[in-house]
This record gives sequence, C-alpha cells and structure tokens, in this order.
Amino acid sequence: MRTITHRAFAGTSSCHLNVVCRRKCILRASPEAPMSSESKSEVPAKIELRNAGPDPKRFAVADGQVMEVATASLPALLRLGSGGLSLGYRVGLEADDGKYAITRVGGRKVAETSQVEGLKRPAKPLELYEFEGCPFCKKVREAICTLDLDVVVYPCPKDGVTWRPKAIALGGKKQFPFLVDPNTDKKMYESDEIIAYLFQEYGNGAEVPLALRLGALTTISCALGAAPRAGRGNYYRKSRQPAQPLVFWGYEMSPFVKLAREVLCELELPYLYRTVARGSPKRQELLDKRGVFQVPYLEDPNEGVYLFESSAIVKYLNDTYGVKA
Repeated sequence: MRTITHRAFAGTSSCHLNVVCRRKCILRASPEAPMSSESKSEVPAKIELRNAGPDPKRFAVADGQVMEVATASLPALLRLGSGGLSLGYRVGLEADDGKYAITRVGGRKVAETSQVEGLKRPAKPLELYEFEGCPFCKKVREAICTLDLDVVVYPCPKDGVTWRPKAIALGGKKQFPFLVDPNTDKKMYESDEIIAYLFQEYGNGAEVPLALRLGALTTISCALGAAPRAGRGNYYRKSRQPAQPLVFWGYEMSPFVKLAREVLCELELPYLYRTVARGSPKRQELLDKRGVFQVPYLEDPNEGVYLFESSAIVKYLNDTYGVKA
C-alpha cells in the first residue's frame, strides 16, 4: 500500500509544500554569542533544507515505474505485510485533534496507535551492516520497523569496497546482517538472535511476531519475495561517499521505499533510517516538519536538500553520488 499524504485539518488552512523555503542551503550560526565555559563542544549550525524534488502526490506512480513498483510489491505480499505495522498496532475512531490520521470521517479521525511510545528507546542509534537482497537482512529490517527503531545503515553490497570490509574487520566474519548496539556494546550476526535481542532489549520482552519466528519458512518467503528483483540492491556500483550520512524515512512494507533503498545499497551510501511503520508516532514528526506525511522521504545534509517521491530520490542519488565507470 502506498503511504498516504496528509495535510492540516480541523478547520485550519491546508499546509502545502510550496510554502517551504526553496532557497539554497543556508547555514545559520551565531558567532556573536560566545560559547559558555561549561561547554567545550561545538554547537552545530542549523541547516535550512530546500526541496530538490517534486511535491508528493497521493497514490501516484511515476511514468515508467509501474513494473518497478509491481515487482517491489511482491515481498510485502509474500510476507503478509510483516514490518508494516508497529508493535501493538491499533486503529480506531477518535476525536479530531488535527494531528496525523489515516483519514477523517464525520468530524472524527481514523487514528493509528501502537505500543512503541512506551518502549525503551536506545540513546544512540543502532548500527546495521546489511544489503538489500539478503533474506536474513530483510528479517532484521522487519523487526526494526515493528519496534519503531532508528538505525544507521551501512550498506554492504557484494563486492562493496567501503562498508563490507569494515564490517568484516569489526566482527571478524564475512557474514550479514551484522548488528552493533553501541548502547550495550553488543555485536551480533545471526538474524534470529538479533531479532530476539531487539525484542528483549527494546520491545519490553514482547513475543517475537509469528511472521518472524517461523524459521526456514520465514527465510524462504523473504528470499522468494526478493527473486523478481534479484539483481537490484545486491551489487556494488562505484560511487562518491557523502561526508555525512543521509537521513531516510520509510518502512519495510512499502514498495516505493524499497526502490529507493536499493539504490542506497548499490551506491554504499550510509544513512540514518527513520522507520515509520503504521502506528509509529514519528509519522506526526514528519507531518510537523514538512506539512505532509509520505515516504520515502530523504534528507541530504551534505547538499542541503530534501526530496519526496521514490523516482525523484532514485534519480537524485544516481546523479549526485553515482560515478560512471
């Protein structure tokens, strides 16, 4: 299912992206204000991002992208939407407070909630070394989305020259996924062990969902879903590495998110993955930030830009960071 575009409601005027500043990136700092003697750390400059892509369109598929979206939808179908709903997901009618909702009906809103707001959150983002076409990596991504965790992803496509060697040096094995939790100093390989750890540590010990604990059946269904796109998101393409990781919003069930994530992997571009499965409270955060909720959504602090729409993100990543052989 394509994620839904949301705008301001409850009698307020619509909030459109065309009011977002489209000027070049502006760094704002206050050199006149001296840093206090108590703090010796640098105060980061505020970066004002400009929209480098089209305005998001609800349920729209870009020209020439129909087959791409169709093949990218198969994993969600075979996995019965695993990774698409936050832990303890619920939907129901509530009083309309103007905040994020699926839709509005008769002055009330169809709201999505979950248990994740009450869960322990890691102080530092987890670090995940993985690649898109790996079925074991997919299982872990589904668990991360279900638990509404944010992770720094270091893509490790086959023949990759940047993060794959680093992962091997850190863990001592040529095996993926590889999870590093800087909060507990845990370093783990086996996907089932990683999933069990995540639910124990950051899911309040909740039971792992059935779709993630069916052993070989889980792995086989993940592999079959990736089959139509076996050549995408698996193999390294020469790229220019960004100085800072990108910021990428999405969740596992969305085929549009998958299309963008494939290119991030092929180009070995590290990114902070802000997961926003249905029921995630972070959906409101993106709505507040841009006046609209839709994924995939990409921020590039290196170029001072943000983009919606998978086709635009794919083109941007290839044009900005891809290097022709």
